[in-house]
Amino acid sequence: MIKKIFEQIQKAKKILIITHVNPDGDTLGCACALKSYLKDKADILLEVSDGRKYPEIYSFMPYLDDALTLDNVKNIYDTVVCVDVASYDRIVEKAREIFDSAKVTINIDHHKTNKGYAMYNYVLGGFSSAGEVLYEMFESMGIELSSEMASCLYVSILTDTGCFKYETVTPRTFEIASNLAKLGVDCAKIARNCYDLKSKAMVMFQAHCLSKCEFICNDKIAYTLIKKSDLEKFGAKDEHTEGISEAIRSIRPVEFACVLKESGVSSTKVSLRSKEKDVTKVVQKFGGGGHIRAAGCTIKKPLKEALDLLLAEIKKYL
Repeated sequence: MIKKIFEQIQKAKKILIITHVNPDGDTLGCACALKSYLKDKADILLEVSDGRKYPEIYSFMPYLDDALTLDNVKNIYDTVVCVDVASYDRIVEKAREIFDSAKVTINIDHHKTNKGYAMYNYVLGGFSSAGEVLYEMFESMGIELSSEMASCLYVSILTDTGCFKYETVTPRTFEIASNLAKLGVDCAKIARNCYDLKSKAMVMFQAHCLSKCEFICNDKIAYTLIKKSDLEKFGAKDEHTEGISEAIRSIRPVEFACVLKESGVSSTKVSLRSKEKDVTKVVQKFGGGGHIRAAGCTIKKPLKEALDLLLAEIKKYL
């Protein structure tokens, strides 16, 4: 399959690399690594609009400032490559039009819930990151990585393993990280950029959200609700919600950490984390997906109603 994918990439005249909604370090790292390899033959699409951009902590990465958004992308691509996009639903409507009309579609991912929605699918479920999958693909094809490509892949692996602390990390993950470091990756600088340069608005907003956290079922379930007014109060952005669910999960008794964010009059985005349980079994009830201990979904209900539905499913599981 790897050979077939690269054959299609070589044949392509114009390629669109699609990242998932609410882009994180893994999807952005893969997109930038591919863009670095393909150069002008490819464009990156960030599934954002209305003036929103990628999370500011990734501003040090190449190509993102020139990436397309839903506001300016055109349907001119014969080939579409989705990176770290777990399901077709993670492609928004305007981008789906381009995906559906492309002659060739490619899906590169590591989510176990990915059912293979493209013409060519290379999904290694359970791998630490899409970045690790893409590294294996490059190596399999004998493609020499530039220091720029190596740095982008390192961002993918570092961020999606939580600094190499999740269960998906294997000896091979460390071996790949070592190989990337040998190519000139400044590991310390990347870690600082990704984790130690938070804005004041982000820190104060997250402190507020954590202070509102509620605990139930002998503290096994903890949740916080985020309204649009909370973001406005601190001048925070949607990206500033990243990391809240992990912070809640770190509290010793908590097994399920839930962050529910108001995303419209009748829509709520859910981020779910656990220490031991398989959270995909909960979010799949609402059409979501992700990893065993980190997953998400969108519930087409107002905030409080979505909370009741989510808690009911979690309690069933417990």
